Amino acid sequence: MNPTLQGYSAAVLESTATDQRSELANDLESVEQVVLGNSALRSALTDTALDGNVRRSVMLDLLEGKVSEAARRLAAFACSAVSAPDVPSALQWVAGRAFHVAEGRYYAEESLSLTGARNRVGGFAAALYEGLDNDQLESMEDDLFRFARIVAATPALRSALVDRDLDIEARQALIGQLLDGKVADATLALVRYVVRGGRARDFVGTLDWLVEQTAKARGWRIARVRAASPIANDQRASLEESLSGLAHAPVELQVEIDDALLSGAVIQIGDLRVDASARGRLENLREHMKTAGWEDSGLGTRRGGQAATATSTGTTTGTTGTTTATTTTTTTTQTEGAS
Repeated sequence: MNPTLQGYSAAVLESTATDQRSELANDLESVEQVVLGNSALRSALTDTALDGNVRRSVMLDLLEGKVSEAARRLAAFACSAVSAPDVPSALQWVAGRAFHVAEGRYYAEESLSLTGARNRVGGFAAALYEGLDNDQLESMEDDLFRFARIVAATPALRSALVDRDLDIEARQALIGQLLDGKVADATLALVRYVVRGGRARDFVGTLDWLVEQTAKARGWRIARVRAASPIANDQRASLEESLSGLAHAPVELQVEIDDALLSGAVIQIGDLRVDASARGRLENLREHMKTAGWEDSGLGTRRGGQAATATSTGTTTGTTGTTTATTTTTTTTQTEGAS
């Protein structure tokens, strides 16, 4: 089944009260039967000429006031998440998953590729976004970013959270101990689902990806900045303005301090990367010298009071005949005080 629909369904079912899950499952089964039994509706929902968002709107309008809001949301999302011919099977799958949860049976999310797992977590996030205002989205974004940095900077914690041999429940309990009462319930639920629906080794990467998705949900883009030193407020405002023009959308900076850069900063927005750090310039210079054929001969470096010697060899091929002349030039730098 579509990974995004898997995640969205998990979020809706998880947020539904236990005593209301049977009603939700029955509503979803009724929707499935209506679609299967109404040829005109089925034809409309499986029409490949219609965009997924149109199919979703049709279902939202059709179900308003007829089923629970959770069933309405879930059925409508199912119609948009899959290709048109797969809509009936998607509705059937959603109803089956709802009955599964209503009966109290635990289901494990199957292993997916990196992209598939992130899309599944993204579906869970999309369901949460629908109930959040802009300020709440901003708070979620900040909390996800900070927690990702904490995990990345704490080897023991990171090792525990990416350990596939450790039970999912144990890893989720660890997250609960760290975040419960410190972040919003929606953020806690999302981070817990990263453990269940994402790939263990990609825990921090998925959190960083979710920061970007949350920013997009409120109409912003994320610029990840690694800077050698803190950025002053006026510089920050100027940089945000410049990057907003480049990205054609409001840009928010997520800044990390990295002393190894020496000076300057490395900026990344999506696939665009700008390296304006001293270390980056040194690396570029080193690569340029290697490409140009320079060798590290120690020119200008003193060893034991004697000057270093640089040797360069050039080969010249004559324009006539088959004679090749090779010239070797050795230059010795005088030591101080020598005549």
